[in-house]
Amino acid sequence: MNQITLTLPDDFHLHVRDGDVLPQVLSHTASQFRRALIMPNLRPPVTTVASALAYQERIKDALKVATQQGALTATNNFQALMSLYLTDQTPSSEILLAKDKGVLAVKLYPAGATTNSDSGVTDIRLCDDSLDTMAQVGMPLLVHGEVTHSAIDIFDREAKFIEEVLHPLRLRHPKLKVVFEHITTKDAMEYVRDAEVSELGPIAATITAHHLMYNRNALFTGGIRPHYYCLPILKREAHRLALLDAATSDSSRFFLGTDSAPHAKDLKEHTCGCAGCYTASHALELYATAFDSVGKLRQLEAFASFRGADFYQIPRNHGQITLQRQQQQVPNHYAFGNDLLVPLNAGEVLNWSIVR
Repeated sequence: MNQITLTLPDDFHLHVRDGDVLPQVLSHTASQFRRALIMPNLRPPVTTVASALAYQERIKDALKVATQQGALTATNNFQALMSLYLTDQTPSSEILLAKDKGVLAVKLYPAGATTNSDSGVTDIRLCDDSLDTMAQVGMPLLVHGEVTHSAIDIFDREAKFIEEVLHPLRLRHPKLKVVFEHITTKDAMEYVRDAEVSELGPIAATITAHHLMYNRNALFTGGIRPHYYCLPILKREAHRLALLDAATSDSSRFFLGTDSAPHAKDLKEHTCGCAGCYTASHALELYATAFDSVGKLRQLEAFASFRGADFYQIPRNHGQITLQRQQQQVPNHYAFGNDLLVPLNAGEVLNWSIVR
């Protein structure tokens, strides 16, 4: 296949930050996706419905700015879907209010697991009342699936999370709807693929383009490559292949979430660099490359456009977007407020391009 047309897709895991950088970052995602589920790990985090709705309004304002600057067309109708940041103190009343006000999901960050997770959950059992309420009203829990014990190897933290946190959590809350975010291991893939849902609640997983494209060797090719550093970290080739097999399969439990995470260039190329890969500017092209690598390009529409919407029980999008086998060079950097933002694959040539 040299061309494929998709129903407009959704990104069910996205970071766009806040402030002056919003218009620049959002224009990339809004040019490719109809909707995106916005992560709440700002500083301070989005822990209340009021703060989530205020953030949503700032995103709408930023889209207007991007349109005025010519980065988006006037007909663009991108929608930001909001999530709430779970803490040890999140009350059930806030969950009920979130459901009433259209907040789509609640995000679990284990304290210290990733960027701006300092306010995250220290012990998931402290959240049992809120989790019970979420199960009752059908609000999904999005989990960053890593334990944070210093004794656990960073490459083993996702697998250990399943054993120590995720499965016990689902046993305690058997009706809870769960999304295992940005999975990176064969262990996580098999747990989601094979999970019993007749006795325990629905479970699904998002998969990023970079975890489909790269293994941990990419971090060290020719030296330290900080723009390939993300959390959860890239894993062995066997894990990448397992994720690719799941994403391109017929299973409805796996769908698109880029986890695109912008950081200023000097904070990535730093003594203690930030975790996160920026892929929003060329995400669909990366996914097309990954699916094409195993001859499964026809499966991309279900993965990108249907399964996530179906899991979240929101309507599938109308409209289409077309990708063509046509080379493009990824820019070396983008503007990012007063700084620069280096995308994954900066300066490299991709073999797929969006042609509408």
